[in-house]
Amino acid sequence: MMTTAPATPTVPQVPLWSPQRAHAWFAAQPRILGANFVPASAVNQLEMWQADTFDAERIDLELGWAAGLGMNTMRVFLHDLLWAHDAEGFKRRIDVYLGIAARHGIRTMLVLFDSCWDPRPELGPQRWPEPGVHNSCWVQSPGAAQLADPSSYPALRAYVEDIVASFGNDDRVWCWDLWNEPDNQGGGLGYYLPFEAKEKISLVAKLLPQVFGWAQACAPKQPLTSGVWFGDDWSPASTVLNDVQKAQLALSDVLTFHDYSGPEKFLARVHQLQGYGRPLICTEYMARGMGSTFSSALEIARTEHIGMINWGFVAGRSQTNMPWDSWKTPYADTPPPVWFHDVLHADGTPYCTEEVELLRQYGKTE
Repeated sequence: MMTTAPATPTVPQVPLWSPQRAHAWFAAQPRILGANFVPASAVNQLEMWQADTFDAERIDLELGWAAGLGMNTMRVFLHDLLWAHDAEGFKRRIDVYLGIAARHGIRTMLVLFDSCWDPRPELGPQRWPEPGVHNSCWVQSPGAAQLADPSSYPALRAYVEDIVASFGNDDRVWCWDLWNEPDNQGGGLGYYLPFEAKEKISLVAKLLPQVFGWAQACAPKQPLTSGVWFGDDWSPASTVLNDVQKAQLALSDVLTFHDYSGPEKFLARVHQLQGYGRPLICTEYMARGMGSTFSSALEIARTEHIGMINWGFVAGRSQTNMPWDSWKTPYADTPPPVWFHDVLHADGTPYCTEEVELLRQYGKTE
């Protein structure tokens, strides 16, 4: 048992995997290599999963490409509004996706909540992406209105419990990422800040441990996690962690993190997190223009025994091959000199042949 974060003293303690159990689980995994996945045909997680736009054929095609590169893991975002609208239909589509992934030898990390980008999610047809702008239509879950309204929390709890109970013993699901970047204030170089819930970080700090408790009560056989992503000191001795980060590091069975910086800072983060004595998985990396590359990060991961899941696979409607600064200066008429994220063009050809060969070599079983 571990004590919950100081910000949420009223939340009951939740069972946590021992470090020994976590390391035994990690040792039984193949070398973890994969990507954050949304098909090129989808502008965001709603468009990926809604019945009218769920594209099983495209998903099958792209996951076949992933398997050909040696990838064995995908991190995939869900959304609570999809469940609230049609829980059974949503779960059927998740099952279809998992079946496709399994046929290609790919396991899936499911992400339940996400605090990045637009905090005003709406079901139905999604808006067209802004030309030349990085991830211009991605949406948060829960949205700002839900997060600010405690009366919405029972529905969020029901969503977590139903999804985790439905897939918590499914071998095709490899891990649960309960909340992506929960203390992120939107994205888009501050564009979404005016639309965020008031006192968002405080609200999330109180809700996140409850989400862990809801999921753990379903007794999934897979580990639970939520990854730290910003700041300079994540070590156990750190005095600068916020309450959300404290909860993430205290309640995760395996530790996950994001890092888009060069190799020196990446390795420093790894060494900080190794102080917690748990397996490590980097669930977002690879931003070429910032010095985060396959060649540098994978070499460190091989030496330090870290799972690796990069952002972006096939360039498409999410436009994450555009740099973050495209929110300030869109690349509408001229493509960026260097792709930011993503590995393949929409037709499956590599952006960089040297990168895909590196991935194939890394993905080979030792």
